[in-house]
Amino acid sequence: MRYNTTTEQPMTVYSEAESLHFMLNFTVFLGLIIGVILWFLGRHGRVLWLQVWSAGLVLSSVTYLLAAVLGYIR
Repeated sequence: MRYNTTTEQPMTVYSEAESLHFMLNFTVFLGLIIGVILWFLGRHGRVLWLQVWSAGLVLSSVTYLLAAVLGYIR
């Protein structure tokens, strides 16, 4: 008997970890805050492309967070 294989532990599935979901939601929340700030700066500076991209970031962030709250994303 060379190796004792009776003490094997199950492998961790990181895609199902709570810390991963927290960090993903936190990142999306930061994207929402940054998007609002950049939209305001784009509007103040009259930069159309910055307003459009920032509005897209805000829309994407709100959509993701709403789906996470409603349980569509686990």
